[in-house]
Amino acid sequence: MAKLTLQGLESHLWESANILRGSIDSSDYKNYIFGLLFLKRLSDVFIEHAEYVEEEENDDYAWYDQDEHQFFVPERARWTHIQIQTQDIGNTINKAFEALEEENPSLVGVLANIDFNDKDKLPDRLLLQLIQHFSSIKLSNENLSEPDMLGRAYEYLIKQFADDAGKKGGEFYTPTKVVELIVKLIKPEEGMRVCDPTVGSGGMLVQSVDYIKSRGGDPRNLSLHGQERNLNTWAICKMNLLLHGLSDHRIERGDTIREPKLLGNDKELLLYDRVIANPPFSLKNWGREEAEADEYGRFRFGVPPKNAGDYAFVQHMVSTLNHEGKAGVVMPHGVLFRGGAEGKIREGLLKNDLVEAIIGLPSNLFYGTGIPACILILNRNKTEDKKGKVFILDGSQDYQEGKNQNVLRSGDINKIVQAYDAWEEQEKYCRVIDLEDIEENDFNLTIAHYIDTNQEEEEIDVKAALDKLKKLEEEREAIEEKMYGYLKELGYGE
Repeated sequence: MAKLTLQGLESHLWESANILRGSIDSSDYKNYIFGLLFLKRLSDVFIEHAEYVEEEENDDYAWYDQDEHQFFVPERARWTHIQIQTQDIGNTINKAFEALEEENPSLVGVLANIDFNDKDKLPDRLLLQLIQHFSSIKLSNENLSEPDMLGRAYEYLIKQFADDAGKKGGEFYTPTKVVELIVKLIKPEEGMRVCDPTVGSGGMLVQSVDYIKSRGGDPRNLSLHGQERNLNTWAICKMNLLLHGLSDHRIERGDTIREPKLLGNDKELLLYDRVIANPPFSLKNWGREEAEADEYGRFRFGVPPKNAGDYAFVQHMVSTLNHEGKAGVVMPHGVLFRGGAEGKIREGLLKNDLVEAIIGLPSNLFYGTGIPACILILNRNKTEDKKGKVFILDGSQDYQEGKNQNVLRSGDINKIVQAYDAWEEQEKYCRVIDLEDIEENDFNLTIAHYIDTNQEEEEIDVKAALDKLKKLEEEREAIEEKMYGYLKELGYGE
């Protein structure tokens, strides 16, 4: 049997969405499709392994022994059981999810929030069609052409519907190329502990793993942590990491600012080698009251204003870096220049030499907002040549224009990363700025203050321009004379 390719799986998922079209909101497709994909995957892998053990050892114990599997799938959660149902299919799927959670503590809360038992939205005939559709592909390890293609297919699904979901889409989808850029700037390594405090669907953690793989590292030595407030998105993140084969992870559910959950046995914040995030831009109602009473010492540079939580996330990230840690975070440009409480926080970060780089991005890269953003690179362990300095780069002009969103190209990413690694001035593109110069600007980090992006105007040859004008006037007079001659012949002139 030919193996299932990524393109084939993407096509299959797109057809799943077509089956659902018109029944539910497109922003919810991912929950149902990904829930079934996950269920089918666990079932197929379980059956594949149980059959292998039975054949090799002539013993059927693997069908009953939980220790034999990463995930034990009881009979009522197996696809073969779901496949033969003809009525109350939604209820059968819900019970399958419940059974999986009962047997597998690591899945508690991940599946039970996906409700298939709503016959107004998902009648039996529709679910029957979906089940038959998913039955046509086999998702066992033996049948996949590459090991983490299920996670890749999920990313495809999110990307397809992030635009449909509008602003809601931005909550769980950061464009892949933006994530790739940040990962290449902060350079995670095997053996590190990596955290995304606003983890969404887990894309930043997955790309950190991809980066390590691409450099010949072993991602199994990587610990992945994250926290996510939205229940559905948290569940999808867990499934995404598992479908990528990333079992060494800890994804907590809850509000990172109001109630940080990534704590050690001593109830103190866990510290990380790399922290990476794209928090919601200028979030209102972000948790100022809780921040004022924060027991973790996260806001030592000041409490941000109640209508913009950007520096709450930045300070949380700084607080969770170990003494050699580095962070990359997407922020709106306002954090570079806004005054008041934010100005004080920015001053504190700069005076403590925690800001290593500011990377300006093109506008209209993100779903749900056209405003330009920037990447802040924060470092607790600057090398000697970088101490007392900030690298500022204007990458706003390098992108490919798209119909709905602009896109960073691989060449744009490489150009930024090479400039950052070289840490040298390039005219009208990037500069290394001394902190003294920034202090003279009242700690304002607006990129245009430091990089002249004005294009030189072309010198005009006045004499040549006048000669051209004279020639055009002569041509016009000749044409007018000809036109009046025709009019006179037609009897309109004197």
